[in-house]
Amino acid sequence: MAMKAKERIILALDVNSKDEALELVKKMAGSVGAFKVGMQLYNLAGPGIVRCINDLGGRVFVDLKFHDIPNTVASAGRVMTGLDCFMFNVHAAGGRVMLKEVARAVKEEALRLRRAPPKILAVTVLTSISQKEMEDEMLIKGRTVEQVVAAWAKMAQQSGIDGVVCSPREIAVIRACCGSDFIIVTPGIRPQWSEEGDQKRVTTPRQALDYGADYMVIGRPIIKAGDPVEAARLIIDELEA
Repeated sequence: MAMKAKERIILALDVNSKDEALELVKKMAGSVGAFKVGMQLYNLAGPGIVRCINDLGGRVFVDLKFHDIPNTVASAGRVMTGLDCFMFNVHAAGGRVMLKEVARAVKEEALRLRRAPPKILAVTVLTSISQKEMEDEMLIKGRTVEQVVAAWAKMAQQSGIDGVVCSPREIAVIRACCGSDFIIVTPGIRPQWSEEGDQKRVTTPRQALDYGADYMVIGRPIIKAGDPVEAARLIIDELEA
């Protein structure tokens, strides 16, 4: 069964308090498919925020981008499984061994707890990174952003990772190398009526869907709107058009 448009929207809870986050969950639960808890909210409210959102009927994407030695990231994956989050992410740049270890640990912990494992996503190249920055500051030369994204996505898939977080503009190349069942979550989504912000490789929600995105992380265009429910409805209308 095809996903409904609202199920594709992951609302980024990039706010300054637990209370503000939970009020948004209560208000927006019927208008979006999941909620992203990133570094700002997780470090402010602690891991219990995941359970609070679950208790309110929301699903949680924990966006902490784990990147460490394999054993440490595998242990973090067990914690995420225990929190019963919907999905979480790690940095593909951590390498093949790290990716394999976290995938194995999550499956083992889910089996022990008798629950479905969270989806694991690999972060490829951050949407704030330009070609020049990748070459001059990350020292990855002789490759385009798209080539690096595709190579890391394929490595993640081969390591047992469920999908990737990537710019909408890299969806086509990932679909070509990883197939239709590989989950693609895209930040950098900006409706035509909103500001671009600090992410450089951005597209509209409809463009991302047409390119083949499964889920779209959207924050400021909804949260900063005068009427967040109406802003979400406009995005849903655009996706269904």
